[in-house]
Amino acid sequence: MATSITVLGSTGVIGRLTLEVLRDLGDRFEVRALTAGQNVDLLIDQIVATRPAYVAVGDETARKSLSERLPSEFRHMEIGVGTEGLVTAAKLSADVVVSAVVGAVGLLPTWAAVDRGATVALANKETLVAGGDLIMPRVTAQGSSILPLDSEHSAIFQCLASRGSLVGSVRKLLVTASGGPFRTWDEAQLENVTVADALRHPTWNMGRKITIDSATLMNKGLEVIEAHHLFQTPYDSIEVVVHPQSIIHSMVEFVDGSIIAQLGPPDMRLPIQYALTYPERVKRQTSSLNFAELSRLSFEAPDVSRFPALRLAYEVGRAGGYAPCVLNAANEVAVGAFLEGKLPFTAISKVVEQALEEHEQGMPGSIEDVVEMDGVARLLTQAILKEGRWRD
Repeated sequence: MATSITVLGSTGVIGRLTLEVLRDLGDRFEVRALTAGQNVDLLIDQIVATRPAYVAVGDETARKSLSERLPSEFRHMEIGVGTEGLVTAAKLSADVVVSAVVGAVGLLPTWAAVDRGATVALANKETLVAGGDLIMPRVTAQGSSILPLDSEHSAIFQCLASRGSLVGSVRKLLVTASGGPFRTWDEAQLENVTVADALRHPTWNMGRKITIDSATLMNKGLEVIEAHHLFQTPYDSIEVVVHPQSIIHSMVEFVDGSIIAQLGPPDMRLPIQYALTYPERVKRQTSSLNFAELSRLSFEAPDVSRFPALRLAYEVGRAGGYAPCVLNAANEVAVGAFLEGKLPFTAISKVVEQALEEHEQGMPGSIEDVVEMDGVARLLTQAILKEGRWRD
């Protein structure tokens, strides 16, 4: 019997690659539902190719466009809208839910999938950043499971799986980072970064928001918080290592001093397939690493003075409460302002830090509390931007 699957964010980079992997895997999977934002053209192609029972789009305009342009044989299909549509898709009885939407919008649908005991293949790191203290206990309580789609967390998962995840055997998680396009730039150069500069990632092909996060190292900070929740590891035992070649995707150091690393070409289809077929390893036509042609594998420590976002992530992770939610929300707003040409690159972290200084302290008691604080933090950050309170 085929495994049923829902893909949240099917028209994004990870969503498109997920459907490519599913196509290559043949009849092992059947698509139950797809969700997208406004990319109706691509969504129609995906609907025709996968024939889901349900789809959802970002807003009413996209819904109207989709309903008018769907081929006649799909006109009966129910079309959801917005967050409600995402949650409905996640609640459908699919065996696996791929959470590949970008940002905190993934929080409620991921919670809904976990709440019904589904397996969640998670690419949406913001969900665990904002609500990990609530979601991980819910995973256990509901008999759900989370399999990481991020290359770094998939690498750690594979390293731990190779050792049977022995309790007490891990000394440190080593999360690798490419360093982004500005690894060698000095502070004066960083002051003049353009949007085009920041979107030019040296090794990975990603969406706009995550590419900017990679350039500021905020993406790595979010991954540290995600790793803390996924692997129940203290922050003092999670280390970021800059590895420009992006060949080693992460490592685990064990208490006896041995280190296991997961290597592979920088291709997101590999961790996607691993999560979808776990615990099997299924043959895939892909290029292999040629070690004779690898001239070097280099490593260095991240520079948190030039890239303070990583420092902020460690600080809020240790602080807990609402702070990680505020970090994520403020960063989404600040990155949006940068992409619109309204904020300098180096001001992204300054805006986030100002929001963290001003936000209301507290501890969320429910997922609804997290969603509410996400909205509050966005309004706060917008006010900081409007009034220029981030300036020195």
